[in-house]
Amino acid sequence: MTIQEQFSVAGQAQVFRWWDELSESQQSQLQAQAEALNVERVNKIFTKAISAESETSSSTAPIEPLPKDASDSVISSAAKVAEWNNAGLDAIARGHVGVLLMAGGQGTRLGSSAPKGCYDIGLPSHKSLFQYQAERIARLQTVAEAHAAKSANSVVIPWFVMTSGPTRKDTEDFFKKNKYFGLKSENVIFFEQGVLPCLTNDGKILLDKKDKIAVAPDGNGGLYAATRSKLSSTDSRTVLSDLESRGIKYIHAYCVDNCLVRVADPVFLGYSIQKQADCAAKVVPKASPTESVGVVALRGSKYNVVEYSEITKEQAELRDASGELAFRAGNIANHFYTIDFLKRVESFEKDLAFHIARKKIPFIDETGAEVKPSKPNGMKLEMFVFDVFPYTQNFSVLEVERSEEFSPLKNAPGTGSDDPGTSRRDLLAQHKRFLEAAGATLADGVEIELAPLVTYAGEGLESMKGKKYTKSGQVESVEELDALV
Repeated sequence: MTIQEQFSVAGQAQVFRWWDELSESQQSQLQAQAEALNVERVNKIFTKAISAESETSSSTAPIEPLPKDASDSVISSAAKVAEWNNAGLDAIARGHVGVLLMAGGQGTRLGSSAPKGCYDIGLPSHKSLFQYQAERIARLQTVAEAHAAKSANSVVIPWFVMTSGPTRKDTEDFFKKNKYFGLKSENVIFFEQGVLPCLTNDGKILLDKKDKIAVAPDGNGGLYAATRSKLSSTDSRTVLSDLESRGIKYIHAYCVDNCLVRVADPVFLGYSIQKQADCAAKVVPKASPTESVGVVALRGSKYNVVEYSEITKEQAELRDASGELAFRAGNIANHFYTIDFLKRVESFEKDLAFHIARKKIPFIDETGAEVKPSKPNGMKLEMFVFDVFPYTQNFSVLEVERSEEFSPLKNAPGTGSDDPGTSRRDLLAQHKRFLEAAGATLADGVEIELAPLVTYAGEGLESMKGKKYTKSGQVESVEELDALV
């Protein structure tokens, strides 16, 4: 059966409506795109997504707070933090830890078409989010070497960077141009999340041009399928095969847009390993009952992320015996997995329903005219990274302090919330706390930026005790701090 016949049988013949008008190269392009799609899978995904959407809206499954034994907090369990940290550093030193970065988004809302990880939030150093995260990995490798009394450059934390079609080349070029920010290129591995066609509200595939199907990334939950796909057309390895060949047992996954993220956080890793979790989530306490953030909770006795719109006002305001919000575990897309769990996802992935995002999607109409709709005319289908939570066998949640670990970059400069200015403010405030915790003081108005190569989480600053800093600046080593006294 030809590809055109397959699409016709699947009720998607409109994809080839303009075939006879196309040049040979345009026909080749459209055919290649169509062959890569698996039209039967697209139809099944649409049917399941529509069914799940109606089931969710009419669901009577009870939504309940996390059980006490499923979560811990670095705030209330401070005595255990050192123990978790040591367990995490042990795993890192043994070469058992890898990192998955979800970095497929562009900085569109920030006024940039570049990958979001390339963005400069306005720090004195003008380092990008990518550079900050790379330097945290480099510093943590050094900390783990010292912890385990291993030789320099002997510990490696491989970094797997998930891009999307529109961002892959720019991301790879940015890393090459910046010499991988000091990391070895063989330990920075790029891969790409999948795409799905954009559909009409009745499931018909839309064309972007006469020779091109309109597609969109399949959501951050596309991470799981992407770990099983070839790294590129010229590299038959997969993320999973590379993780296994390196002896990786534990994975930390996170989103690129959080300037405070503790990449491969040894506390979170150690906590999850000690709990024998196959999957775990790091969360922050909700700022208020009305904060519009999804929370990790139970839905019908299974772990899930419940959107703010799905819980009642009474549930949002409910307090537990300690006076804390009962539904407070704010989801920040920061997860731990065992490699065995990542491999197991394939066995239940067909049961996962994609989420429908109704959007204004430009398309070619039946006359061949380009249409730019003024209201939503179709849907993009997405899977979320937390959709696997109900299928975990041993799930755990670690609550951390928002001021230390979460400051997302979502909005345009000047918005005043989750924007470059708040990211800059929160990062420099943390660096001030690091110095003050070491016994230093800063004069009013002084801002000091500590490169991640200087300190990962406040360690290594003991020699600052008793010093008063009167000048603002950025430092790349502890020694450079003396110039700011």
